[in-house]
Amino acid sequence: MAKVLKDRKDVDQSLTWDLSAIFGTEDEYNSAVKKLQELALQLEKDYKGKLSDAENINGCLDKLREVMQILHLTVHYAELSVEVDHTNEKNQERYMKFMNIESDISSRLSFIESELIQADDKVIDEAISLSEENCNYLINIKRSKPHALHPEVEKVLAALSGTLEAPYSIYGRAKLADMNFKSFTVDGVEYPLSFVLFENEWEYENDTRVRRAAFEAFSSKLREYQHTIAGAYQTQVQKEKTMASLRGFDSVIDSLLFNQKVDRTLYNRQIDLIMEKLAPHMRKYAKLLQKIHKLDEMTFADLKLPVDAGYEPTITVEDSKKYIKEALSILGEDYSEMLDRAYDERWVDFVQNKGKSTGGFCASPYGSHSFILLSWNERMTEAFVLAHELGHAGHFDLCNKNQSIFDVDVSTYFVEAPSTMNEMLMANYLMKVNDEPRFKRWVLASMIGRTYYHNFVTHLLEATYQREVYNIMDKGGSVQASTLNEIMRNTLEKFWGDSVKITDGAELTWMRQPHYYMGLYPYTYSAGLTIATEVSKRILEEGQPAIDDWREVLKAGSTKTPVELAKMAGVDITTDKPLLDTIEHIGNIIDEIIKLTDEIEG
Repeated sequence: MAKVLKDRKDVDQSLTWDLSAIFGTEDEYNSAVKKLQELALQLEKDYKGKLSDAENINGCLDKLREVMQILHLTVHYAELSVEVDHTNEKNQERYMKFMNIESDISSRLSFIESELIQADDKVIDEAISLSEENCNYLINIKRSKPHALHPEVEKVLAALSGTLEAPYSIYGRAKLADMNFKSFTVDGVEYPLSFVLFENEWEYENDTRVRRAAFEAFSSKLREYQHTIAGAYQTQVQKEKTMASLRGFDSVIDSLLFNQKVDRTLYNRQIDLIMEKLAPHMRKYAKLLQKIHKLDEMTFADLKLPVDAGYEPTITVEDSKKYIKEALSILGEDYSEMLDRAYDERWVDFVQNKGKSTGGFCASPYGSHSFILLSWNERMTEAFVLAHELGHAGHFDLCNKNQSIFDVDVSTYFVEAPSTMNEMLMANYLMKVNDEPRFKRWVLASMIGRTYYHNFVTHLLEATYQREVYNIMDKGGSVQASTLNEIMRNTLEKFWGDSVKITDGAELTWMRQPHYYMGLYPYTYSAGLTIATEVSKRILEEGQPAIDDWREVLKAGSTKTPVELAKMAGVDITTDKPLLDTIEHIGNIIDEIIKLTDEIEG
């Protein structure tokens, strides 16, 4: 049975992350914030109105890098404290106070981009030629010129940055602090419920009555908040549409793709081909689950069922280290040392507690190490999640060591490739160490049910839904809860067809993910995994040369576009081939699972 969540103060501290790696004490944090404010004031005093020659431009940007490095550390310290406990008012207060400080600094320093955008291209080119550390920042400035606003407008927008991020904060507060999930009862037995318990435990529950009752109770609580969350989301997408129009973009989609450095061709391909070509394979997988679990009908609440519920291996945090190291150490000795540090220095927050953010993520402040948030449930599949997040950590460990702070903001189109690559390496390793049919089937089913389902189905359906929302906004419309429910239901029905019954509550899936507050993020999961699938095949076939290429990609940061990064790794994402090959690969895995099931069950 799922356990009742503890308060943060009552969890095992050895399984929490240690933010003292950023600042050892509150005094250190406060001193850093004070220094940050002083540096920003001095930078404004020394350079405002003076960015008209190459020497001053590079001098200013050198100082800006120093400001950004302290900013990276302070904002992560304030934000990560909140992520593990949204009910802690002291941490909320620190974070909100820092958001005000950051807004003030952004406003003061907005003159830098404004003056550089107005500077003569010859002067910018001279500055580029004189500084390797600043050159890509300046190249991006030149690229942004057509979409820049009047300096005073940019200053106001920078000052309002904290306010403009309010929809995401409101969503998080409603979801993690205010939603009070009551327990649910099946056959006289009471079961505890929360956001994290549903997504980590009840979605995978083998007892059909308990699983479906949990889904119904969970959906009922979401439904109570649908209008509030829809209001926050409408504010978010209206803000994005307004900003797109102000900056001269015809579409909010083009505006959001601009920073990713990819075009609509890559964006639409990812959504359209998967909706069309992957759906038949996943419907076959859904039918397999229905057959194995002897379900009268396959419903949306049943899609996370494991292929072999009686075989799910369990694993402790300590035991996961062996699997993680042996699977990922092929990426290099320094990579292996990074994995040791992640465990030994408490980079990972494993525990489950009240008020903690759901899902998993990796934050990598420049000048410190990464911090990974999980909700460890002792299922072996959690090792895949940890490998995924360590993929981000390994990426930015190499990236931050080899690039200036200006060159580590990797395009979201590519950023999920290193993480999903590690899931592929994990599966490849497990297949080598044990070829027993039931174990082999479990590994393959984990790849479909977790890696590919999460990245190629869950996030892809989010992306399809999100594209429809932005199309409405581009036509001058708005989105209310009923509209969002209808779009999500239509998306799910189109993908699953007659193979899955889209039960009441499934349409509320749009309320579960924070990705909609991060621009065009959902589709990038399948984009990254497409690259990772192709590169992992190269590693299996070619060995060290493919690994060496991949490491160079990880070091490159944002000095290359997604197309260039993929090309460095031997993948041409300007064509349909990598995506079609990956979809075929998924289909082959599902066919292998079906074949193994027939063998195992006679």
